Amino acid sequence: MARMSRPPATPDDPSPTSIAAATEPRMKAEVLAVPRLELCVEREAGKPASRTMVLDGDFIRIGSHQSNDLVLADRAVSRFHCILERVKTTFRLTDVGSLNGTYLGGVRVRDADALLPECRIELGESVVRIRDAAAVAETELARAVSFGALQGVSVPMRRLFPVLDRVAKSAPDVLIEGENGTGKEVIATELVQRGARAHKPLVIVDCGAISPSLIESELFGHVRGSFTGASRDRAGAFEEADGGTVFLDEIGELPLEMQPKLLRALASREVRRLGESRVRKVDIRVIAATNRRLEREVNSGRFREDLYYRLSVLTVRVPPLRERKEDIGLLVHCFLNELGAVDKVHLFPPDVIEDMKRYDWPGNVRELRNYVERRVVLGEGAAMGAAAPSDQSAAPPGSGPPGSGSQGAAPPGGAHDLPAANIEMPFKEAKEAIIDRFERDYLAALLEWSNGNVSRAARKAGLDRMYLHRLLQRHGLRRAAALD
Repeated sequence: MARMSRPPATPDDPSPTSIAAATEPRMKAEVLAVPRLELCVEREAGKPASRTMVLDGDFIRIGSHQSNDLVLADRAVSRFHCILERVKTTFRLTDVGSLNGTYLGGVRVRDADALLPECRIELGESVVRIRDAAAVAETELARAVSFGALQGVSVPMRRLFPVLDRVAKSAPDVLIEGENGTGKEVIATELVQRGARAHKPLVIVDCGAISPSLIESELFGHVRGSFTGASRDRAGAFEEADGGTVFLDEIGELPLEMQPKLLRALASREVRRLGESRVRKVDIRVIAATNRRLEREVNSGRFREDLYYRLSVLTVRVPPLRERKEDIGLLVHCFLNELGAVDKVHLFPPDVIEDMKRYDWPGNVRELRNYVERRVVLGEGAAMGAAAPSDQSAAPPGSGPPGSGSQGAAPPGGAHDLPAANIEMPFKEAKEAIIDRFERDYLAALLEWSNGNVSRAARKAGLDRMYLHRLLQRHGLRRAAALD
C-alpha cells in the first residue's frame, strides 16, 4: 500500500486544472464524424422478432441483463454475452465468456471483426443483424494533445481526453479498463490531480500483489492481536485516504470472499478494522483499475455482479498502443526527454519509427518505453541485431521472430526463402511486401504445427492468443484455425 500526501491548498493557489490547461500543447479544433450502428433483433428466444435500435457509442454491450445497451430476453443468452467495440473504422466483436457462445457467419468466435456493412450474429436462440446506419453522429476532438502526463495526437486519445476531464471534475467512483502497460495508474493520478481532492491523500493498493490473507487488513486496518504478527493497531487504506482517494489497482484479482466486504464499504462509506467492533466513517473517492474483462469475470462467477456495478458508475476504457500507433513518434520523444537523452534522437530516424509502427506492442506503452531505453543504452547496432528490421514480423526492431531464441535470428527456413528485393518498388512498399510474406508463411507453418489449435500456436510463438487471432484474420487464415 502506497500513500501519497499533498499539502493543503491555499486560497491563492491556482487550480491544477487551470495550470495544466495553460501549459498543454494544443491543436486546431476538429469535428469527427462517427458512423452509427443499427442493431436489428430478427429472432429472440427462438421466436421471430422485429425491433431496431441505432447506437453511436464506441462500446456496445449485448446480453440479457437490463444494464446492457441491447437487452435480449433469452434464457440462453448470458448476462453479459458479447461486446461491440469500435476500432478505427470498424467494430470488433468480442465474446465475454458467454455460456453458449457467439457465432458470426456460423463460426463460433471469441474475438473477430464485424463484417460490415452488414452481418448477423447468433447468441443463444437469438439473431441480431448489425449494419451501418445511414446517419452519422458528430463529436469534437480535444484540441490538447496531452492530459498531464498522458500524451497523444491520435483520434482515440483526443477523444479520451475530454472524457477524462469530465470524470476528473465529477465525484462518483471510477473504473479504468485497459491492457497491461496502457497507463491506468497514470490516468488515475491525473484524475486525482485535476479533481476536488487534489490536495488530499492518494493511497494506492495493488490487489494483485497482496496475499489474500492480508488484503482485508490492508484495506480496512486491524487492531493489535487480531492475528498472528499484529503487534500494534494499524489504519487501513480507506482510513489513510479519508478525505482523499483510494486507487485499487488490479481490482479483478481481488479474492471472491473479500468482495462482499469491499461492496459493503463502498455502499456505506464505513469500515471496521479487523478484530474491532467499532465502525468508522470515511469520506473517499474510489478509483479502480483492471486489465481483465470484468463482464467475463462476472459470467464465470469470479467477480460479483453487484460489486461490478458499484465500481463502474463511471467507466474509462484506455486504448492499447496498437490502436493509436500515430502516437509512437511523440511518445519516443517524450521518453527521450524523461531519460535525459535528447541527444540520442538520431537513433530513431523516420524509417525506424515506421518499423516500430508495424509492431503491435502487446506490452503497450510500458514495452515501448523499455525498448526506447534499451536502444539508448545499447546503441543502434546492438538494438537492431544481426538481421535488418524488415526481416522481422511480430517483434520490434532488434528482436528475433516469434519463438526464436536469439536476437535478430532469421525466419524459419532461412533468409534465402524470402523473396528478392524488388527495387522497382519504393523502399517502404517493398519492405511491407516482404514483411507480409514472412508473416503469412510463419503463421501458416505455425498453424500446421499446432493442427489449427490457436492456443497451442500462441504458446509456441510466445504471442498473446487474441493478438494471434487478429494476425490470422488479417492474413485470411482465420478459418483454418480452431477458434477455441
